[in-house]
Amino acid sequence: MTAYDYDLFVIGAGSGGVRAARIAAGHGAKVAVAEEHRVGGTCVIRGCVPKKLLVYGAHFAEDLKDARHFGWTVGEPGFDWPSLRDSVLAEVTRLEGLYGQTLASHDVTVIRQRATIADPHTIALADGTRVTAKYILVATGGWPVKPDIPGAEHGITSNEVFHLESLPRRVVIGGGGYIANEFAGIFNSFGSQVTLVNRSDAILRGYDEQIRDRLLQISMAKGIQFRFNCPFERIEKNADGTVLVHFAGADPVEADLVLFATGRAPNIAGLGLAEAGVELTSGGAVRVDAYSKSSVDSIYAVGDVTDRVQLTPVAIREGHAFADTVFGGKSVAVDHETIPMAVFSHPPLAGVGLTEAQARNRLGTVRTYTSDFRPMKNVLAGRNERSLYKMIVDDASGKVVGLHMIGPDAPEILQAAAIAVKAGLTKAQFDETVALHPTMSEELVLMK
Repeated sequence: MTAYDYDLFVIGAGSGGVRAARIAAGHGAKVAVAEEHRVGGTCVIRGCVPKKLLVYGAHFAEDLKDARHFGWTVGEPGFDWPSLRDSVLAEVTRLEGLYGQTLASHDVTVIRQRATIADPHTIALADGTRVTAKYILVATGGWPVKPDIPGAEHGITSNEVFHLESLPRRVVIGGGGYIANEFAGIFNSFGSQVTLVNRSDAILRGYDEQIRDRLLQISMAKGIQFRFNCPFERIEKNADGTVLVHFAGADPVEADLVLFATGRAPNIAGLGLAEAGVELTSGGAVRVDAYSKSSVDSIYAVGDVTDRVQLTPVAIREGHAFADTVFGGKSVAVDHETIPMAVFSHPPLAGVGLTEAQARNRLGTVRTYTSDFRPMKNVLAGRNERSLYKMIVDDASGKVVGLHMIGPDAPEILQAAAIAVKAGLTKAQFDETVALHPTMSEELVLMK
């Protein structure tokens, strides 16, 4: 019998890799994890966690203005970017330490250097060391991409945005997805002049059209400028450090910062996957089966490096399922249907299940219910901003197949509602539920 150094070697200590390592070790496996950056991965270090903290900070801009309508005397507010930035980075460092403690407490060996695949059972480390493992798990996540244009080096990505020395006065954000819209709201709230530039004609493709249109209307009312069908052409650096951004078929824009949020690609460069015989998709993702196994029996992959749903909770589920399947004696496959998603824009939006267009294409006849209302807080604050909740129901069965909403705390509200959609509850069962009043969530059981 072949003796390996480890039962499992994980490349990448992000959310999926850490969960897989911890659970596998709990099943008795000897586990090592290699990480060339910081333990915690994209979400903890340079993604959803620090971004959400910036979102919290940005919301105070409106809250401080609204406070006087609720009887509070508030002086002239001021904002200090370095203070927030440093607080966020300190929290990231704290969380990184907790991730490291979790691995250590489960006797997982952490190797803080780059690892690549030499063959289906051998890992080459950056210092020249080679180790062997019965199974290799690739959990290297995704990496932001920049457009292939002259001067792209003058722009940054979401990896660098949390480390800015100062708050830019004028920001050009490239992209129309959730990262672009979230940072548009953040910088706008901090007082920056924001121009969001998208090469297509819509934002947030994949979300329900009515919901994303509402976000566009609200964002424009807040002063965010949008340019559609406007691909980048080149970026020129000025002598004073500012940039001039040129577009195909549109006037150039001067800016202090260009943030590319134009997509993420699987982080596989130089890993040795193809050389080891691992099949990749046309987009460079690791092709896996329902149990996260690649085309090579000993090599698995979870998270954003695969061609499945690119969300942190999904990566965690996949990592857990992998460990239970390979080391726990159970065959566990992750269900990638009916996954709740959110955009932490201003205001946030969230959705689960089918959009109206998807439902009509898949089911034929559907019924839609909407609630278009002005939150109570906005009424007293004198804000005209309206929330929109939308329910899609299969006409044949009466099941709620989609829920989509935009408004304050929409992601918090949707999490519980997603359980109902996942469970296949009907519109009648929603109607039978007594409303919790006065709340925004009661609209979910009052739509007629």
